[in-house]
Amino acid sequence: MARVKGALNTRKRHKKILKLAKGFRGAESKQFRTANQAVMRSMQNAYIGRRRKKRDFRRLWITRISAACKMNGMNYSTFMNGLKKAGIDLNRKSLSEIAIADAAAFAKLVETAKSALN
Repeated sequence: MARVKGALNTRKRHKKILKLAKGFRGAESKQFRTANQAVMRSMQNAYIGRRRKKRDFRRLWITRISAACKMNGMNYSTFMNGLKKAGIDLNRKSLSEIAIADAAAFAKLVETAKSALN
């Protein structure tokens, strides 16, 4: 039986990693070993970043809602509690968009939350 060499598979694997490392600085885009380490690290960071993005946006929305609530004389936690008791089921993303785009509608939501608490 003929001897099978692994050059073709190795070259494919190397090319795949070097393609992913395109744009990296110095040896990280040229040499396989350093490129492989850089690609593995970048993939980890991308994975972490996809999860972190969700947290960051939620924090941003809560900050925006809180600022709009304070302008209407209420704090964030009592506002959310009032909305829950009033049966208004809006997520934080839409609440922050309302707070930015339509201050009058947000003021009505604050009044509804206040009346639900009393």
